[in-house]
Amino acid sequence: MGVAASVSETLAALAAGEVSAAELVDDALARVEATTDLNAWSHVDGEAARSRADAIDQARAAGRDLGVLAGLPFGVKDLEDCEGMPTTRGSRWFAGQAPAVRSDIHVERLCGAGAIPLGKTTAPEFGTWAYTASPALGVTRNPWDRTCTPGGSSGGTAAAVAAGAIAFGTASDGGGSIRTPATFCGLPGLKACYGRIPTYGVTHLAQNAVVGALATTVTDTALLLDVMAGPSRYDRTSLPAPDVAYRQVVDALDVTGLRAAWSVDLGFALVDPEVAALTEQAMRVLVDAAELRHSPRAIALDDYIGIYARIEGADMWIDLPDGYHPERADELDPLVRPGWDAAAGVTLPKFARVHAARRALEHRVADLFADIDVLITPATAIPAFAAAGPMPTDIAGQPTHGGMSVIFAMLANLCNLPSISIPAGRTRAGLPVGLLVSAARHREDVCLRLGRILEQAMPWPRHAPGSG
Repeated sequence: MGVAASVSETLAALAAGEVSAAELVDDALARVEATTDLNAWSHVDGEAARSRADAIDQARAAGRDLGVLAGLPFGVKDLEDCEGMPTTRGSRWFAGQAPAVRSDIHVERLCGAGAIPLGKTTAPEFGTWAYTASPALGVTRNPWDRTCTPGGSSGGTAAAVAAGAIAFGTASDGGGSIRTPATFCGLPGLKACYGRIPTYGVTHLAQNAVVGALATTVTDTALLLDVMAGPSRYDRTSLPAPDVAYRQVVDALDVTGLRAAWSVDLGFALVDPEVAALTEQAMRVLVDAAELRHSPRAIALDDYIGIYARIEGADMWIDLPDGYHPERADELDPLVRPGWDAAAGVTLPKFARVHAARRALEHRVADLFADIDVLITPATAIPAFAAAGPMPTDIAGQPTHGGMSVIFAMLANLCNLPSISIPAGRTRAGLPVGLLVSAARHREDVCLRLGRILEQAMPWPRHAPGSG
């Protein structure tokens, strides 16, 4: 049975007639069953997947044109809708509800390109945490070390991909929820700019969260972005179609001479010393391999966790039916409920002050990018922590708030920068560490190209040891 090949390898095998879509689905379902100890799936529909696979095999045999992903199994994060499947959002509030009647736009585009959804991958309640555990769905585990979390909130997808059950799955990132699981599971993870991939059921007040995918290579990440990107009439914030094909520029874009600034702490963060050393080493490899100019620009930001935590509340209530809060608040994860209770009391004047603080941060980062092209930091301040959580409040022996462990990723969400996490080594305990590369707004091509260069300079296993 082995593990799933990469997206590109699998598509080549399909095109050559070496494997059928039905065989891929059967193999993937077997791998899902073999990795149930990870608790990476909240719902699996093998019957529907086999039906789709049979239809694709018949169309291929008849010589009909097929989408670029035709026959490739994948998973859909359980914060996102896939037609015919339930969406729990990791919450007892939505467990047991009827299946979705339409897919989110990026899921629809992946299916339209011929990819076959196997089921839904786990997420923490409403995507709140950087670990994937909830009273509704249980604890999801990291295939590199099952005592540790795969990260959150796209932890189920990351665990399934890193374990080799699937070649890719969907993910979303409101404050690192693609890049943190990528880091903890040894995968590349791209957060595109807001609006690059349109959304259907997502509101646009905070403008933090974006959707995307997790795969095992940067090349596959670029290919999937090509499928998902482009405007939609349903999303007023969606960007025009990109003027490049990401699958092409990932190997061809000239990044020589770009100005790169390195910061181990952004002027305020606490970082595990081993993570700091590993990421600085990887940064130097990247700067040399890509022939970047190392900028001496000093970076001294203030801790922005307060801005991030408060701005996140903007979208919480839009799709919530009447009678849920406060009437059913006792059904929430006890660690999630305080955020709902606090958000319920925020007034417009208070929220305006949060927006003013965010704008000031955006201006400081804009000034920074007047002098640089790329900002490089650790992806997370620590390696993967306990699978059941909670967020650690101690780093390198110093007390801190729970968000500090994943503080670096949030900056790109608050300031709408493209940002990619790339594997950067392993700790002495064998846990993956990631390097975070953020580029100027709308320059996903730069992120992908630099990710590809580091991937080639520091080759990394595509699956966790022992996966197959």
